[in-house]
Amino acid sequence: MTLAMQPDIAFGPVPSRRLGRSLGINNIPPKACSYSCIYCQVGRTLKQEIEPRSFYSPQTILRIVQIQVEAARRRQEVIDYLTFVPDGEPTLDAHLGDTMDLLRPLGIRIAVISNSSLIWREEVQAVLHKADWVSLKVDSVNEEHWRRINRPQAQLSLPQILRGIEHFARHYQGQLCTETMLVADINDQPASVSAVAQFLAQIKPHTAYLAIPTRPPAEVEVRAPTEAVINRAYQQLEAELPAVEYLIGYEGNAFAFSGDVEQDLLSISAVHPLREEAVKDLLARAKVGWPVVQQLLAEGKLKQVEFAGHCFYVRAFHAMNEPANVEI
Repeated sequence: MTLAMQPDIAFGPVPSRRLGRSLGINNIPPKACSYSCIYCQVGRTLKQEIEPRSFYSPQTILRIVQIQVEAARRRQEVIDYLTFVPDGEPTLDAHLGDTMDLLRPLGIRIAVISNSSLIWREEVQAVLHKADWVSLKVDSVNEEHWRRINRPQAQLSLPQILRGIEHFARHYQGQLCTETMLVADINDQPASVSAVAQFLAQIKPHTAYLAIPTRPPAEVEVRAPTEAVINRAYQQLEAELPAVEYLIGYEGNAFAFSGDVEQDLLSISAVHPLREEAVKDLLARAKVGWPVVQQLLAEGKLKQVEFAGHCFYVRAFHAMNEPANVEI
């Protein structure tokens, strides 16, 4: 089985601002999610859902991840984490816990990046306890701001989610981090940031990350706050928490090359939009020219977008159909 024959389930390893060298696991196809965040790099959620269900089988994910890990090891590339960072909310996968159990023998730490929306479910908390590193999103503790930014599924309750986060944090034995995305003129005001800081102080995350939109968002009106506002928010969080870090830098161009440059471009850009210089670096290592990108653009598989003064290349999802229980 070649990489080109597989669904875009595994990608990388890629440079992660939080996890070093991360091999991404895309266990949710585009775009099953409980939120439709205005800043989401994958685009709008057309059908929101909150009931965990089956997408790919754990065995399918294991086989594809094994291939990527073996290829990386042959190239003597380090993998610090296997990271569930999909095109939707990872805890919507009813088999997430079983998949983590199957991946354990690979001997690589496991991370899950969640939007927190299902953390109130006992079974979701039990699954996340299996991970070595968990990131929970807390963009706002203000109901109005939460709804404007995250655009949650109608049945979701912010107080219930916050209680779930508190309960999980009290019992989790791994490394818990949080991420707060600041969007200009919505949740970047002093009172909003202060309320988030006070909530985070209660759950005591290992690191509280402060992020801004750095990739093309779902809604064109989304803007990052000014440097002064970002600095003020950082100071507010630092006053309440022992470890606060910006999550606003560019990751760099150190993406892995599997040997199939088209598949690498499509797999990585499906969940991690690539800046133009990263694409050029990947092409140079593959010893191929820009016509590869031009062909993918012409075929409608890749899109070129501008954001914050940079040119990005992202996977075009409009022609993709959601697979059901893919077996390979």
